Amino acid sequence: MALTAAGRTSLVDSVVEQLRAQLAEGEWSVGDRLPTEHDLAQQLGVGRNTVREAVRVLVHAGLLESRQGNGTFVRSTADPTAVLRGMRHAGASDVLELRIALEAEAARLAADRRDTHDLLRLRAALTGLREEGDRDADADLAFHLAVVGATHNAAFVEVYRFFSAQVHEVLVEALGDQAMPPVDIDAHEALVTAIEAGDPEAAERQARELLRVPMETVAALTEQHR
Repeated sequence: MALTAAGRTSLVDSVVEQLRAQLAEGEWSVGDRLPTEHDLAQQLGVGRNTVREAVRVLVHAGLLESRQGNGTFVRSTADPTAVLRGMRHAGASDVLELRIALEAEAARLAADRRDTHDLLRLRAALTGLREEGDRDADADLAFHLAVVGATHNAAFVEVYRFFSAQVHEVLVEALGDQAMPPVDIDAHEALVTAIEAGDPEAAERQARELLRVPMETVAALTEQHR
């Protein structure tokens, strides 16, 4: 399908949709470099800023990857839009149940596969969590990404990166001004200790325990709003 000139309204959305279609139809394969912003802008009849914004949308969606100085490359041709819509319609409890399943298995694999570098990264992430405060979302995410990274499973890492952003959005939308409980630093410490010990069963158990209080909090809040 050839690119067509975009209309005057919703230019960025129009470019995004046309690029999505090109990816879905196999115009470019994973790893291919897209035409330059200048070339795409000429083909679409829009400004380079519009193309740049559309590319940013698709980078955020995980379809494209920008490499400084090298251009923009296709990261995936599988559009996650439908998954995103499904996630946003899921309840907070549903999302947390899935998070528990993912993180419990990640902890089990991490305990079995971790190396020295992983253990150093986990300890550094735990230190960051202590220093940044128990309500710092970025520090907490860095910790859990360190656990998932220790699985040495590239697919697991990519899925978790995608999923973790959606967890935050769903919880914020579902809970509104109701605060989640503070992060339990001791529970995070116990998880690291189990991974360091190379004990998959203990690591899985600690991962589930770490998320038990948030799950109970969401269940209680959900019950209050019924």
